Order: sequence, then C-alpha cells, then structure tokens
Amino acid sequence: MVNLDSLIRENIKRLKPYSSARDEFSGKEGIFLDANENPIGSVGGGDSFNRYPDPQQRSLRERIAELRNVKSSQIFLGNGSDEAIDLMIRAFCEPGRDKILIFPPTYGMYEVCAAVNDVGIMRVNLTEAFDINLQAVLEKITQEKAIKLIYICSPNNPTGNSMGRNNIGEVLRQFKGIVIIDEAYIDFSHGTSWVSQIKTYNNLVIFHTFSKVWGLAGIRLGAAFADETVITVLNRIKYPYNVNAVTQKIALNALNNIEQHNTMVNTILQQRTRLVQQLKKISFVNKVFPSDANFILVQFDRTEEIFNYLIKKQIIVRDRRTAPLCADCLRITVGTKEENKILINALKNFDNHDSGV
Repeated sequence: MVNLDSLIRENIKRLKPYSSARDEFSGKEGIFLDANENPIGSVGGGDSFNRYPDPQQRSLRERIAELRNVKSSQIFLGNGSDEAIDLMIRAFCEPGRDKILIFPPTYGMYEVCAAVNDVGIMRVNLTEAFDINLQAVLEKITQEKAIKLIYICSPNNPTGNSMGRNNIGEVLRQFKGIVIIDEAYIDFSHGTSWVSQIKTYNNLVIFHTFSKVWGLAGIRLGAAFADETVITVLNRIKYPYNVNAVTQKIALNALNNIEQHNTMVNTILQQRTRLVQQLKKISFVNKVFPSDANFILVQFDRTEEIFNYLIKKQIIVRDRRTAPLCADCLRITVGTKEENKILINALKNFDNHDSGV
C-alpha cells in the first residue's frame, strides 16, 4: 500500500474548503432562504434552474456506483475528465518541484495541465508496438524521485490500442506515487476496466467520461474512481458547484437507458470493423493500426495532401503527423454508416481528383 497522505501537498492538507449553502443542507424540500437564489424561477420559462445543484451529485454518484460496483465515496465527478486531470496535479504536485510522467504519443491535456500548474513533465515514449516501455519506465521512476503522478491512457489516444495489462500492473506495484489510467474509450474495447482494482491498489485512479460512448460530449461530465482518500482531496479543492443541474439530470437519464448504450456500442463496433476493412483496400493507405476505441489511426502516403483534400470535401479528420511514432498518420473517428461511406468514396476518388479527372 502507498502512503497517500505523504503525497498530498502540505497547503492542501491545511486548506479549509469552501462550504456552500447546499453542503450545509442536503434535503430536497424546504423554504430555501440560504443561498441568495432567485425565488421566482428562471428567465425564459420552461424548466426552472433557479436553485443551485447538489454540490456532491449524490443521486448521480449513487447510480454510477451501482453500475460500476464501487462505493459512491470512491467516485469524483467533474466538468469533463479534464477537471480531474487538473485537480490531481493541483492536489499532489508541488509547483516548481514535482513532476508527472506521460507516455507519448498520448492525450495532450496531461501535459497542458502540468504546464499550467508549473509542474515538470517527464516522458517515456511508447514502444513501436504502442505499448509501455516497462524497462525505461522503471528506470525513470527510480531515478526521478520527484515524479508524483503517472498518466496512462488506455485505450490510448491517438493510437487506439490498449496498454498491456501486465505492464500496467508492474508499474502499479513498483511506483510509490499515484498511477492514473484514463479509460475514456474502455467501452469500445474487449478489455476489462481497471475500476475493480481500486480495492487492491490504493494508489490507482481511473478516469471515465460521458463524452464518448454515452454520446454526451456537450454536457461535459467526467468521473474519477479511486480510494476514498484521493476522492476526499479532490472534493476539497473542486469548485463548489462544478457539475451543473442540467448535466446531472441528463446523465441520470442516460444511466437509466443501458440498452440504448449497449446498442450504440455495438453499432459503432460494427462500423469500426467495416471502416477498417474498407481502408485496407485503398492503395495509398500504408497501415491501419488495431483499435480498441471509436477511432482508427491510419498511415497514408501523401498524408498532407489527403488531409487538405478531405477538408475541401468538408470531411474533418485529425492530423497526428507531428506526434511521436505517428509519422504520416491521420486519426479518423468512426462515423455513422453514411458518413463512413462518404469518407471511403472520397478517398477512392483522391487519385482522380489529383490528376484533374
């Protein structure tokens, strides 16, 4: 077990968190004269949002706890996963002294949040197979005692693959800081979530999001699963009402529609398979990388020309050519059946377009 208390910044330990009006009263009924809200209602009519939302998101956390087989006290909810990424650094990393470790190519916000908080960034590139370079990682955490957090994206963005489970397990066992596994795309994978392992490893934090498989990117909701010690710290330093009432309502409704969730997953997986098959038939596609996500990393010939050609066709993909190990690669999100068909037809016509036919 890792001594989590020793990892928390001293000023955070001393911090007296802000106590909102709804922290002091958790009931749903009453005459609310405590929070200086508008008692009449909301301008514009329709649903009324004149009252502050539950700052602890109790109903939503309890429902998520049921689905993930954890305690609600082991869940933090934030304004997208980005809030949890940032708060972990703010809680556990001393600016100008501590560091995080990331494995490029990976999700860019880990690096951005560290830079904003004046926290050092250590990097160990993935292997050519896009897996954790375990030997290099173990050497790095042995040499760099200032590393407090390790961010692992699995399935990884932008490569799409899941990291080797044995490698992650060894990092968890060897590292005396906190290991964060970002599972934004886990529902598109045949692998098993690490959420159940927070009972085994008290230094393990898992990120999930409602943006991908739930189709709720617009409401901005992310979740962190961890030991109660970590969750308590995140709740101490978050903004009082960080998850708004609209988001909580919509998310609860989504969580009560599991069948629709499962149907969406199956549909996207079917389309992913078909899209991979079609891409492999195109002559100027050099490689289609295996994917456990709702996107595919594809290596092309003449990548820049293809990228700009697709933009002219109003088909927007992500240029990943400058990311480590991703030379000449574009990241393509799995679209609807019709969108994927339009993409493939456009690519098939690229040579004709290029020759002026």
